[in-house]
Amino acid sequence: MFVVGITGGIGSGKSAVTSRLAAKGIDIVDADLAARTVVEPGTPGLAAIVAHFGDAILQENGSLNRAALREHIFSDPDQRRWLEQLTHPLIGEEIHRQLATAQSPYVVLSSPLLLESSQHTLTDCIVVVDAPEALQLSRTMARDNNSEALVRRIMSAQLPRDKRLQRADIVIDNTTPLDILDARVNALHADLLQRAER
Repeated sequence: MFVVGITGGIGSGKSAVTSRLAAKGIDIVDADLAARTVVEPGTPGLAAIVAHFGDAILQENGSLNRAALREHIFSDPDQRRWLEQLTHPLIGEEIHRQLATAQSPYVVLSSPLLLESSQHTLTDCIVVVDAPEALQLSRTMARDNNSEALVRRIMSAQLPRDKRLQRADIVIDNTTPLDILDARVNALHADLLQRAER
């Protein structure tokens, strides 16, 4: 199976690209969704997080309070490292499971931390969805209703934009209107089909 890694900084528009590829019948393995799966109520992952941070990290329905967890881990690098050591192996297992069951001509692994983690080793081609940092910031603040300080902390935990671009096999500029993005994704899909056949 030809595995395409798609990444980009927060607010760059990865999901705008992957949703268009999914509409073309391409299987998408989303690392963010895998990360949610491994900390659902009843999982060992969530139990370990509660044992570490306490019950205040839970919502009333027993699910993880992601906003509270974000505040903990993006204000304390040690806590972030602890969480990554717990969840990265679990997320890796879930990603492997989903990649193994993909049926489309190629499969996409969409991950904000593709290049920061070992996930890039699972891919044959890396696509970076790119937008300037000011645009990333404004999009993310509008989308998630997060403070500028929190978004900047999240961005600083990701690989710098120039480093991401250096490691890309293909770059999708996502600063233009959606009809231009549609055309770029169509061209990307045709390119990836050819690469998968080769």
